[in-house]
Amino acid sequence: MTTTIVGIGLLGGSYALNLRDKYPKMRFIGVDASEIHGRLAVAKGIVDEVLSLDIAVPQSDLVVLAVPVNFVVELLPKVLDLLSDKGTVLDLGSTKRLICEAADAHPRRAQFVAAHPMAGTENSGPAAAFKELLPDKNVIICDRHKSNPNSLALAEALFRDIGMKLHYMTPDEHDLHLAYVSHLSHVSAFALGYTVLEKEKDEQNIFDMASTGFSSTVRLAKSSPAMWAPIFDQNRENLSRALGDYMEFLQQYKDFIDQRDLSASFDFMKRANDIRRILTGIDRK
Repeated sequence: MTTTIVGIGLLGGSYALNLRDKYPKMRFIGVDASEIHGRLAVAKGIVDEVLSLDIAVPQSDLVVLAVPVNFVVELLPKVLDLLSDKGTVLDLGSTKRLICEAADAHPRRAQFVAAHPMAGTENSGPAAAFKELLPDKNVIICDRHKSNPNSLALAEALFRDIGMKLHYMTPDEHDLHLAYVSHLSHVSAFALGYTVLEKEKDEQNIFDMASTGFSSTVRLAKSSPAMWAPIFDQNRENLSRALGDYMEFLQQYKDFIDQRDLSASFDFMKRANDIRRILTGIDRK
C-alpha cells in the first residue's frame, strides 16, 4: 500500500509515523511546498521520498491532506481528479463545512473521507511530528454516508489501528462545537499574548514575571498564524458567535471586579471549576 502525505508537518508527520509503526511495509510519499521540510521528513523517516503532487497522487492508495484548511479546499478537487479509481483521499482539517462542500461538488466525492483528529501542539513542521500525538485521542468523521464503504472502512481502520477513538458529526455540528472548544481558546491565547506584548513593553519583565500559569495559558499563542488564520476565516460565523458569548462573560466578570462583588466572583469561578469534572470524565458513563 502506498500513502501520500500532502503537508509533512506536525499532524501529517505524526499520522505517518504512527502508520509506519503499524505497517512497516507501507510506502510513504511526501508532498510539501518546502524543500527543507521535504528533506527533513525523509531524514526523520516520516516518508520514503518526496515527489510532486501530479506524480504522487496517481500511484497512491491513500492520499492524506494535512495542509492549512484554505489549501485543502483548493487542492481537493485536483487530488480527486488525479486519484486512481480505487484510491481514497482523507483530510485532517480543523474546519469541515467548506471542505465538505468542495468535495460534494466533485463527481468522485465517494472516494473522500472528511476527518479531524483532535490533537495538536503549538509547534509545526516535520521536526514537531511525534508518534505519541495521536494515540488515545478522538477523531471526528463527517458525512460518512457520502463516502463509499471501502474508503470509509480504510480510514476508520487506520485511525483505530493507531489508537484513536472515532466520533461522527455533520460538518455544521463539527464547526459549531469546535468554535467553542478549540477555536475560541486559540483566539483567547492570541489576544492574551498580544495584550501583554502591547502593555508590558519591558520584555525582561515579561520573562521575569511570567509564571507557569501564564505560560500554560498563552501557550497556544505560539501556534502558526498560517494555519489558524484560515481556520478562523472559514469558521468565522460560529467563531464570532462564540467570541460574543465569551466577551459577554468577560464583561460580567469585569463588573464583579469593579464592584468588589466577592460573592459573585466566587460563584462565577466555582461554576467554571465544573469544567474539571467534564474533562476528567468524573461521573460520566
